[in-house]
Amino acid sequence: MHVELYILVHRKPTVKILLMLILIKFLIGFCALEHLYILWLEMFAWTTKAPKVFKQLPAHLFEPTKTLAGNQGLYNGFLAAGLIWSFFIRDGEWSMHVATFFLSCIAVAGIYGALTAGKRIFFVQALPALVTLLLIVLRSIFN
Repeated sequence: MHVELYILVHRKPTVKILLMLILIKFLIGFCALEHLYILWLEMFAWTTKAPKVFKQLPAHLFEPTKTLAGNQGLYNGFLAAGLIWSFFIRDGEWSMHVATFFLSCIAVAGIYGALTAGKRIFFVQALPALVTLLLIVLRSIFN
């Protein structure tokens, strides 16, 4: 039985806890969708749409880096798959642990990308993951 369902049946959760859980689930979904978009962009639209997104990369480099970008896209797909998997885990705490792992991977990758490739990566990838991780920690404190 989901921990959230157990709480609803056996304990009266506060509205704050329920809203926080809804927000956490929404943000996990947002991060998953974002990484599915990155998968698509890097694996299937690297030479068509990606030049409009990655303006710092010279246009002549997109074709020769197509295979490398596809590999990066696959990794982003694995991050999205892990977050989506967390929605199907029946135990609520285990689900949060799995989501925490994949969000942590995203945060680390986003911070590294911001330091090495471009500061925008921090705001696009790392920040949503970090905010979600913070909410998960706060939820466990208030729960």
